[in-house]
Amino acid sequence: MDGTHAPTLDTLTGAFLVSTRRMSDPRFAETVIYMCGHGKEGAMGLVVNKPSHSLTMAEILHSADLLVSDKPELLPPVYIGGPVEMASAFILYSSEYRADHQLSVSPTISLSRDKRVLADISFGRGPENYLFLMGYAGWGPGQLERELVEDGWLLVPAADSIIFDTDDDAKWKSAALRYGIDITTFDDALGYT
Repeated sequence: MDGTHAPTLDTLTGAFLVSTRRMSDPRFAETVIYMCGHGKEGAMGLVVNKPSHSLTMAEILHSADLLVSDKPELLPPVYIGGPVEMASAFILYSSEYRADHQLSVSPTISLSRDKRVLADISFGRGPENYLFLMGYAGWGPGQLERELVEDGWLLVPAADSIIFDTDDDAKWKSAALRYGIDITTFDDALGYT
């Protein structure tokens, strides 16, 4: 089952934010953010299409004194989840796996910072699908809502297949195209230059 999660008016939790060409912050150019929390206190999400070019999953496992696969090249990449608290680690994963300390973001996706999830991954008994991320994207009260009005972001329902099964280079276009939007010409269609 491909979990598709539509945002509601009161919360954007479980939705995608897809940056448009009008995004003024270069750190978010061509990004797809999976929203993990949104409320009166602000918002938090994870960039799901920006793998790290300097950090590997084998290094993460090794630094946590966990078993490293004898084929480290088969391990998934480590992702840069956003510019806030780059030393903080998050695991976004499919909810068939249960952890003692987890946040259910949607019926099919959970989030944890529990080292035991990482240990289970190292022993091959972790979640079927997961992303390991360093850092996150965060907004204070009302900040994200202002950015949405300024057209820096396109809000679309999230799909698990985009997060876990789509090539990172294709996620940005695929997230918008899945809903009939060619993100590469989106601003042109709105009359922006």
